[in-house]
Amino acid sequence: MAFIRGIFDRIVLVVGIVTAGCIPSFISQYRQRVGGRLDQVLQDLEPFQQIANQYHHGSLKELIQHHLNSSDTTFRDEGAALHAMVSAAEQLRRALQALNTDLFHQLSYLLTGGLDPHIARAAWEIYTPSFNLTFESVVFGSIVGVLIWLVFLLIWYIFARLINILGAR
Repeated sequence: MAFIRGIFDRIVLVVGIVTAGCIPSFISQYRQRVGGRLDQVLQDLEPFQQIANQYHHGSLKELIQHHLNSSDTTFRDEGAALHAMVSAAEQLRRALQALNTDLFHQLSYLLTGGLDPHIARAAWEIYTPSFNLTFESVVFGSIVGVLIWLVFLLIWYIFARLINILGAR
């Protein structure tokens, strides 16, 4: 039994470290996707910014309000869509700023509600696992891998104790 546990715990340790070590590369790919979306929204807003520069003193807010105040339904709906684009750009800017930090702050941001499910799903669909050999990635992978291993050992010992207790009856 000790031999089997020895093999399993080494497998769990190695798999835990490698799997945890791939998390930083997913965060990196997620961050790149956020940056790409921000670039696209800003590119889409550029023609509206030029109109705002020409007719509304450079203020997108004034241009949006002009659209929203219109009696034309299509024009009002366009104002709402424009407002949504500006809001998305601000949200993406904040996300990118939060993700342009060290790995532990990135992970903290994503785990405390900063993860956009649509962007995460899109990033996951094309995710290519890799193990970054940066200091913080190696430390992160090692710490999380050892924690996974310790949880495995704890479960193994609890299970073994229960078998011994039930076998003694």
